[in-house]
Amino acid sequence: MIWVLFLHIMSLLTWCASLLFLLSLTAARCPSRRFIDDDMTPRRHDSVVRLLFTVLSTPAALLTIASGTAVFLLQARFDAWLIVKLTLVTLLVVCHALSGGMILRIESGRSVRLPSLLLTAASATLMLMIIWLVLAKPLQGELL
Repeated sequence: MIWVLFLHIMSLLTWCASLLFLLSLTAARCPSRRFIDDDMTPRRHDSVVRLLFTVLSTPAALLTIASGTAVFLLQARFDAWLIVKLTLVTLLVVCHALSGGMILRIESGRSVRLPSLLLTAASATLMLMIIWLVLAKPLQGELL
């Protein structure tokens, strides 16, 4: 049980950090042209953002959800706070999907500064709410 919980926490930290970093990269992107010197070579920044999303952030999100499900199944408890937590996690998954949309906007050459800043604020707020909810959960004689 402790290893599954450890995996859940580590994957959650990786997912949250990579999502915030991804969104800060998209917000910092200057709204200049997509291509350099009129050749058809994509900007290096764009490929780094896509790589971060597909290689680190999305697998970490999937591992977080899978290990969280395993923790839930191993505990075999269903409390009211879990419904709230799962709702917040669902909203964070929506933010993750919207960050994928930001990558598509970058690749089409559109400005993403304001939407990315709003999505960063929403994601960070959801992350803090999830952490607060988990830490405020009353202990019932078990590790989690």
